[in-house]
Amino acid sequence: MATTPPLHGIRIIEASALGPAAITMPLIDLGAEVIKVEPPQGDYIREMTWPIVEGVSLMHLHLNRGKRSLVLDLKSDAGVAAFSELARSADVVVEAMRPGGLARRGLGFDELVKINPKIVFCTISGYGMTGPYKDYPSHGIAYDTWAGIVNVATDEEGFTYIPEHASIGIHAGPLFGALGILAGVIRARATGEGSFLEIAQADAAAAMDWYRSESWRAYERPESEVTGNKADNYERRAPGTAGMKEGVRYQVYEASDGRHVLFMASEQAFWKNFCNALDRQDLFERWPGSTFADHARGNRELQGELKAIFATKTAAQWLEFGGRVNTPIAPVNTPKTLLEDPQFQDRFPLYRASDLGADELPGPIKFVGEALPAPTKAPTVGEHTDDVLREVLGWDDARIATARQAGAFG
Repeated sequence: MATTPPLHGIRIIEASALGPAAITMPLIDLGAEVIKVEPPQGDYIREMTWPIVEGVSLMHLHLNRGKRSLVLDLKSDAGVAAFSELARSADVVVEAMRPGGLARRGLGFDELVKINPKIVFCTISGYGMTGPYKDYPSHGIAYDTWAGIVNVATDEEGFTYIPEHASIGIHAGPLFGALGILAGVIRARATGEGSFLEIAQADAAAAMDWYRSESWRAYERPESEVTGNKADNYERRAPGTAGMKEGVRYQVYEASDGRHVLFMASEQAFWKNFCNALDRQDLFERWPGSTFADHARGNRELQGELKAIFATKTAAQWLEFGGRVNTPIAPVNTPKTLLEDPQFQDRFPLYRASDLGADELPGPIKFVGEALPAPTKAPTVGEHTDDVLREVLGWDDARIATARQAGAFG
């Protein structure tokens, strides 16, 4: 088995602020070197959101783990010159802020590709480089409200509010960006050609929710061309999970211990296995369903039967039952209970607070038979400035002192 991390030898220079810094985290997990260039005051992600762990935000501890922090004042000629030297030694430069920030300092793709023809330059932002919103300030939830993912909620006093939801754009954008970066690096190493790519977190949110958007667009066509599923007598359901409300054989049920399970016997074979294992062949004979995708939609009588059945066992017993008789039954967790789930504990051994400042999830990519390197704790502002200049650029103490005197570090 390989002993070198898959991305060992890839160097990334990242100028980032806040959530878009997540773009390099999966690459660090796979062995890439990431040098985070910060302004003298540092990235204020360290003070953002909650919780704050021993004075530092969990967001910083998670998104910037494994990175080295180098302070450069890019408003100074000396700071710009140092950044250019770093870019000459790098495979990738990431601009994780509003597009054009580096170009305004003479460090955009057009300038960097002249000194490093293989450079992969990636800019990741909220709305991207084009369109009427491109210069708008924004934060992570904006990309999900823009993409139609978050439904507005109203409290008992009539005030609207942001409901609990999983953020999509702020996480999906960096993942798409990391994929694009690797594609650019592969091409650069094969052809010697650099590339300039851009990612908008809003675009990523829309792309992740393609099924609902495309369903609504498909429904604009006449019903002679676009129908519902055969199991629903071709009646059109609401797109995505909105169409699951009236499902019966694909639905959430409460177990005897107050936990919930997700029952998913929409295929006739699974439904038959379930009924036979319970010695309730009468249910199958009465409501055999279609071969595929039959949720017994709106069948309240059957739903009542299943509600009573699922109340007879604990959630754990139902999971074991489903695995044993080949019927899909899944746990229903919350973000709080997930970490205690045995499947989670098997797949996600947490990085510990003693090492990273907080208990953190590892990346989900696994190379079978290989142990990927554990990241280091997210850096303090400029923690590695002198080390990076010595190790990467070969500067000696005199050169560092000269740069400091010239204002390179603010």
